[in-house]
Amino acid sequence: QVQLVESGGGLVQPGGSQRLSCVASGITFHRYVMGWSRQVPGKQRELVASITSGSSTNYALSVKGRFTISRDNDKNTVYLQMDNLKPEDTAVYYCNAKWLQDYWGQGIQVTVSS
Repeated sequence: QVQLVESGGGLVQPGGSQRLSCVASGITFHRYVMGWSRQVPGKQRELVASITSGSSTNYALSVKGRFTISRDNDKNTVYLQMDNLKPEDTAVYYCNAKWLQDYWGQGIQVTVSS
């Protein structure tokens, strides 16, 4: 059974930092492109960042220079380091694994507010 379990969300002040983690099980992790997406009510889910099996990265323009995605294949874990957070970063963040199939985590709330 495939599971993607996110952690690290919560409330953070504007300008602050937060790190999300996603631990995968049931997949051959190193083969998968891993990504983080986010969604706010009434809007489409948007891809925030992705990292390939070779650790090439891609970022949405809205987070480039502030967010960093990384992976640890020994721990089956992908991270999203979020710095200089803004209120518009408030969303539910989802971990995604993509190769022959797409898998999604259950999502975790990140709220940026003073």
